[in-house]
Amino acid sequence: MAATGPAVGPVSAPARARGHRAAVIGSPVAHSLSPVLHRAAYAALGLDDWTYERRETTPADLPALLEELAAPAAAGPVWAGVSVTMPHKQALLPRLDVVDPLAATVGAVNTVVAQRSGRGAALLVGFNTDVAGIVGAMREAGAGTAGGVGGRAEAGTGAGRCRAVLLGSGATACSALAALTELGATDITVAARRHAGPGRALTAAHRMGLEVTALHWRPGDAASDAEVAGAAAQADLLVSTLPAGAADTLAAPLAAALSGAYPRAGAVMLDVVYAPWPTPLARAWARASRPVAPGWLMLLHQAVPQVTLMTGRTPELAPLRRELEAALADRAGVDTAGAAGADVG
Repeated sequence: MAATGPAVGPVSAPARARGHRAAVIGSPVAHSLSPVLHRAAYAALGLDDWTYERRETTPADLPALLEELAAPAAAGPVWAGVSVTMPHKQALLPRLDVVDPLAATVGAVNTVVAQRSGRGAALLVGFNTDVAGIVGAMREAGAGTAGGVGGRAEAGTGAGRCRAVLLGSGATACSALAALTELGATDITVAARRHAGPGRALTAAHRMGLEVTALHWRPGDAASDAEVAGAAAQADLLVSTLPAGAADTLAAPLAAALSGAYPRAGAVMLDVVYAPWPTPLARAWARASRPVAPGWLMLLHQAVPQVTLMTGRTPELAPLRRELEAALADRAGVDTAGAAGADVG
């Protein structure tokens, strides 16, 4: 009888990567409500093996984080991508393998997807969903609706003229320029402390082929605040991309300018701040019976395409909205120091 060795079962396949992981990166990032939205999306889509976290990432941490993101998949959750908030939206551009044309034109990314074939190293691809977020938020508030702004003719303003005023000139302002053109803006004024520089809104406008008016704004200077407030009061679309508190000196002169302004049917404002809310600027606009889109609405509308880019599946808006509103209600009345400002995330 032939000798036999120990029984040998089927050869085990190498351990395969299980699940996917994603995160929001920035500094500071503890305030971010992006985890609320992405986790709600995963639950609604049945993606039980997906996780999403906050990842505090300083500029010095960025190279190591990108290396980790692009590394070959190991036996564990695979990096799908990251949401990007301040201060990385522009700094990331030259570090990525591929940049989507919209993000390249705008000059800012808020989404990085790790695209890989099998378990190999990933290509890091940058996208911009902030434009979609701004458009979605302002449309929900009434921009571009029948009888509202965008393509309407009004006595004394010229057929189809749509005035827009943009406060700020950083990464989110660059995205806002593209959004305002999609919403039908024909005359755009950018009011900011500083306009010069490669990452500023005027440079982005040049790439987009837009002619904009630049206002040098000195917040706290009465004459300068009055000039900007006067322009804002005449706007069909007003977008503030400034951090919490940065536009507060404009609130009183805006209220005064609106009190004597000709009513502009359908005029809409977006303030990208979502805490504390409402901001003094938003309150002044709303008291003139003009609709305001809060920053959390932009966050909500940009999250849907962001989830789609990372997972390949598109969530319904409703479950994300419910979870976000619940999270905002939980935060109401608590200390909001360090809350989101110019780069919501």
